[in-house]
Amino acid sequence: MDAAFFMKDLDLSDNDLQDSGVKLLSAGLKSKHCELETLSLSGCLVTEESCASLVSALSFNPSHLRELDLSYNHPGDSGVKLLSAAVEDPHWRLDTLRVEHCGEQRLKPGLRKYFCELELDTNTINRNLRLSDNNRKVTTVREKQPYPDHPDRFEYWQLLCRNGLTGRCYWEVEWRDEVYISVSYRGIRRRGLSDECWFGGNDQSWSLSCCDDDGFSVWHNNIETDIPSTSSISNRVGVHLDHPAGILSFYSISSDSLIHLHTFNTTFTEPLHVGDCLEVTAASTLLFKY
Repeated sequence: MDAAFFMKDLDLSDNDLQDSGVKLLSAGLKSKHCELETLSLSGCLVTEESCASLVSALSFNPSHLRELDLSYNHPGDSGVKLLSAAVEDPHWRLDTLRVEHCGEQRLKPGLRKYFCELELDTNTINRNLRLSDNNRKVTTVREKQPYPDHPDRFEYWQLLCRNGLTGRCYWEVEWRDEVYISVSYRGIRRRGLSDECWFGGNDQSWSLSCCDDDGFSVWHNNIETDIPSTSSISNRVGVHLDHPAGILSFYSISSDSLIHLHTFNTTFTEPLHVGDCLEVTAASTLLFKY
């Protein structure tokens, strides 16, 4: 007998199984020998068709599965309704169903299923940075901008986004000249030009340095780690955050392909805010891509 039937937990998260893969999986779940208790299909391109396959299979074997995680998918209202009915059925053991962070955008393949829209916090932007393109583009300028006084405003050439990120997220940035693409806790210092205020210069923030001349490096707690260059420098970067797992990854994007640059593995203790630092002595620009 297949040893897989005796598994109690199966985590297939972040695999692009699609409905065809879930249909194959459902054939195994139907077996009376399957004693699976927890199943995670989070971020697997699941639709309402997969929900129907799962419910059909589990109706033959309803006595074991307790937890089903379908977060970051697109089960649709009908799929959620089918599975919710299974939770309410006293003949089924299923008592935990996760369908958070779902929607049609979750059907994009790869990391782009986690795309998130970011809102710049205009109260944080340094006065030598100018916003344009509906607050998606940031450019260094020598003339100070007439932003009002605010305790959250950086003296460093930086800004933060308003969104506090706690789940799985992905965003892309186009850059020019020299920028630092970062995430930070909200409490990073704003006043002064010390390392405590600079993205990557302290234990509050993590940063990817991007430079036309010097390539890429990463910074955390004022420690720089160079990233060896294997090809021409791309001016488009993708960032993937899995906050619960403590994973922050940076990618160079070339011809729509993601090339891994670096991953931080840590424990995040607070929500993270996307931040960016631009070199004011250069004609640096940064554009968020949604």
